[in-house]
Amino acid sequence: MSYSCPTLPYRTALVHDWMPVIGGAERVLAEMIACCPQADVFTVFDFLNATDRSELLGDTRVTASGLNKLPKVQHYYRNLLLAATRAVERFDISKYELVLSSSTALAKGVITHSNQHHIAYMHSTTRYAWDLTHDYLATIKGPLAPLRRLIAHEMMHRYRVWDMRTVSSIDHCIANSRFTRERIWKFYRREAEVIYPPVDIDKFQPGAKPREAFYLTVSRLVPYKQIPLMIEAFAGTPERQLVVIGDGPDLAKIQRMAPANVTILGYQPTEVVIDYLQRCRAFIFAAQEDFGIAPVEAQACGAPVIAFDSGGTSETIRGLNRSQPSGVHFDQQTASSLRRAIAQFEEAEGSISGANCRAQAEQFSSRRFHTQLVGHVLELTQTASLRTRTPA
Repeated sequence: MSYSCPTLPYRTALVHDWMPVIGGAERVLAEMIACCPQADVFTVFDFLNATDRSELLGDTRVTASGLNKLPKVQHYYRNLLLAATRAVERFDISKYELVLSSSTALAKGVITHSNQHHIAYMHSTTRYAWDLTHDYLATIKGPLAPLRRLIAHEMMHRYRVWDMRTVSSIDHCIANSRFTRERIWKFYRREAEVIYPPVDIDKFQPGAKPREAFYLTVSRLVPYKQIPLMIEAFAGTPERQLVVIGDGPDLAKIQRMAPANVTILGYQPTEVVIDYLQRCRAFIFAAQEDFGIAPVEAQACGAPVIAFDSGGTSETIRGLNRSQPSGVHFDQQTASSLRRAIAQFEEAEGSISGANCRAQAEQFSSRRFHTQLVGHVLELTQTASLRTRTPA
């Protein structure tokens, strides 16, 4: 029987932070589009090529901000945070009945009018502006670093003032995990419903080839993903092999530090990623993510996951202390802690089946996301509609 996605009956503005590449947040946006056949997308930056945009968004109309036209802006857009806050406020979405923002930093700040319902799906609070500010500032090195850190500190302060202002104009918040829900309450004092992001378990499937000896990670190559930590861990165990798939600003640095037993493949298309997920011994994940789609995609392909036990992976991976485990957790972001977890995995490998990994991933299917999102939005909007019609 063919699947019919539940849909919302409203003309909808889907406001998304930015689209530099196809990542986890962009895949969530694609599933939101499936639920909103009358939707248009608004985003501050759109750097997708025509093929990726068509694959992700189909023929949905995309409006990017004026900042997207700046020369070579894809190389420095992250330095335009304050300009981007103004850009998202310039979007005129007054003709739409419903506003769904897909937000980590910017989209929730879109300006709506009193008759619109604004529901914010929050992938995270802006971590580099809140609890990771000092970690972010510490990464600023090189010439004029003290001055650059001073400027960045002031920029973060101004962003936080703007960020707090935006929260009061959101009608309802949705969090992508319990971890994110706690952070929303911590920083914004707002309650949030948890609706886990969708994973395309129809595309990410176990393969027919046997598992091989190499370990795998798939990630954007940015500092918080902790790829150097993984490389350090594997440099200490040269008998093990690690394959790294992904691109990002740290690519050159990671290539320079990689020993002979670590292979850096850079960006690879989805079909190549799936092939590696189907063949790897286990998937490595060392970041503290608010959810983390990549470890769920790995489990969907039947791969066990060795992950840092904080953030979303505490919710999405069944550790060895639970029945039907799908992976192993480690408790510190250090190379030695990761090496211990790998050794623990190798000792207990027989208790972690591909079927258990797949069953765990199926809890995060696109169908489940569609049903929960549409049901929750309809409940909120219908209740609001009745409230507005009730006499004072």
